[in-house]
Amino acid sequence: MLRFVSGWSYEEVLPYYLKSEGSRIRNADYRYHNTDGYLGVDDVYQSPLVEAFIRAGEELGLPHIDYNSPVNSFGVSTVQATVRGGKRSSAARAFLWPIRDRPNLDILTSAFVTKILIDQDTREAYGVKFKRLGKLYKALAKREVILSAGTFNSPQLLMLSGIGPKHHLEELGIPCFQDLPVGQNLHDHLTFPGVSFLMDQDIDLDNQRVLSNISRYIEDSTGPLTSLGGVEGIGYIKTPISTNPQDQPDIELIFVGATLASDYGVATRLGMRIRDDVYDSVFRPVHDRNQWTIFPMLLHPKSIGWLRLRSANPYDRPLLYGNYYTDPGNEDVRTMIAGIRFVQMISDSAAFQRYGSRLNPRPMEGCQHLPFDSDQYWECALRSVSVTLHHQVGTAKMGPPEDPGAVVNNLLQVYGVGRLRVADCSVIPKALSAHTNAPSSMVGEKAADIIKEYWGVTSF
Repeated sequence: MLRFVSGWSYEEVLPYYLKSEGSRIRNADYRYHNTDGYLGVDDVYQSPLVEAFIRAGEELGLPHIDYNSPVNSFGVSTVQATVRGGKRSSAARAFLWPIRDRPNLDILTSAFVTKILIDQDTREAYGVKFKRLGKLYKALAKREVILSAGTFNSPQLLMLSGIGPKHHLEELGIPCFQDLPVGQNLHDHLTFPGVSFLMDQDIDLDNQRVLSNISRYIEDSTGPLTSLGGVEGIGYIKTPISTNPQDQPDIELIFVGATLASDYGVATRLGMRIRDDVYDSVFRPVHDRNQWTIFPMLLHPKSIGWLRLRSANPYDRPLLYGNYYTDPGNEDVRTMIAGIRFVQMISDSAAFQRYGSRLNPRPMEGCQHLPFDSDQYWECALRSVSVTLHHQVGTAKMGPPEDPGAVVNNLLQVYGVGRLRVADCSVIPKALSAHTNAPSSMVGEKAADIIKEYWGVTSF
């Protein structure tokens, strides 16, 4: 995974992944799953359509795999989710709730950290400022400060505390304590929800089917309401656009037994901030039709963004510049188009043709002037409705001292500042062939062991 940073190879971080529980996963490779970990991992609701997805993948040379195993880089699978007993197994539920009564643990809610406290003489962090219920407080660290505020807020706090690009901090009147490329190197996973397919049989995960199973979920936590917003399957492919000599996928296929139209546009498309005219052109005309989709997700973007402070006010949200689809060779767009073409091949498979699967023929608003289904049309559509899947990484990049883009070392220590570490997805140097939920827990688990070893203690 992070094999180019010492101590963070797949083999070295695998034990932290194995602290999850995967005892009920279909087709699981149990060399890479535990059965008694903290974090629940399970299959979720599977409609008959996901079976078609698995069979279609096999028709196209993609085996049915456990995608968390390194044995096969390419294949299809039912989706694995951080779920236990049909309910979400969040990081708080899995890791905090079981230990919330420990005498050496204080959990504060409604607390807003505004600054890291750093001794200007010793160049060491010694605590944080925070506001809670209208009052300002200082929390002092016994040994060191561990920053774990996420890919956006960790770099924001670093910069508010004087750790970041000198020219940017000086523009905002923030004294620069340590000049580091904080906020640079923003990697993100883009996906495209705009390719959809109609079919003749009523087996999709539409709004009516979901709502009619509420009692089933209440009674035994099963049924369509356990699904991940309709996501039922995952696939990994390497498109002809890739120049990577390694067996590494460049597109993830997110199979959904529904489309943006399945909830009549009242929830999902609003969360994706898709404009009314775009939604109305493609999806509103197919309300109440049987349909499905696959979201192709760009795993390793060549277009890299950045993050800036809006102001020196910690309550002002940072400015995010995704910089999407701007790489000079247009490789990101070409890779996504290749992903769309593969999705169309899945629709054309015998597994889906038994349901009469066919491409939704309605052109997208703003792209009607281009020949429908041409590469030019899909580039226009991609630039119109691609959305983030919120897997951002890299804004406090981990790297060796000679790396000019590095913010922390392999022990998660911030360069040039003592007693300060960052332990969240902001340290991951580049986009992964994976979602970031489990990796974020892994970073935290590994950070705990690093810190215990550093201070020569067995527990906190």
